[in-house]
Amino acid sequence: MKDIQKPVDVLNAGGIIIYPTDTAFGIGCRIDDHKAVDRLFTIRKRPRTQPTPVLVASIDMALAYFDHPSYIVRHFIKQYWPGALTIIAPCKKNLIYSPIRGGGETVGLRMPNHQIPLRIIEAVGVPILGPSANFHGKETPFRQEDLDPELVKLVDFVVPGECILKQASTVVDCSIDPYKTIRQGAVAL
Repeated sequence: MKDIQKPVDVLNAGGIIIYPTDTAFGIGCRIDDHKAVDRLFTIRKRPRTQPTPVLVASIDMALAYFDHPSYIVRHFIKQYWPGALTIIAPCKKNLIYSPIRGGGETVGLRMPNHQIPLRIIEAVGVPILGPSANFHGKETPFRQEDLDPELVKLVDFVVPGECILKQASTVVDCSIDPYKTIRQGAVAL
């Protein structure tokens, strides 16, 4: 997609978009729009006690939300970003609305290796939510034709495109020592 103005406008107006990433199709809104976040949780039928991953466009953007990232967090960022690794670490709670954190002290951030979400996030200027574009507990969509038409009806815009890896990201919890792999995905640590 050459022109990202439409999804950027939708996000800035408080809307929700579905968009391709390197791993799967994601569904997102601005991290700082509480009303849009609430709507996204409602649309996906996701319990508000379950945290949701967040996508960033740069390491600096991630460091603005992580609280004193440890050596291992910085190592993983340097080694695997942009890429299919979601890093869970302590966050600056005042900057991240409670449901995104599942009410906890941590956030899972990822910098996708895909131009479309990177350009959208850069243009919006803040991270966007990055759970997979499916109803809670349903199949992860790796191709545009895998998107549930019922979900598509509930969002404001679908960004066309392709997922490169067609595999979920690896999720690593760095809030504990030693770190622990929560979900084994495209990246092997």
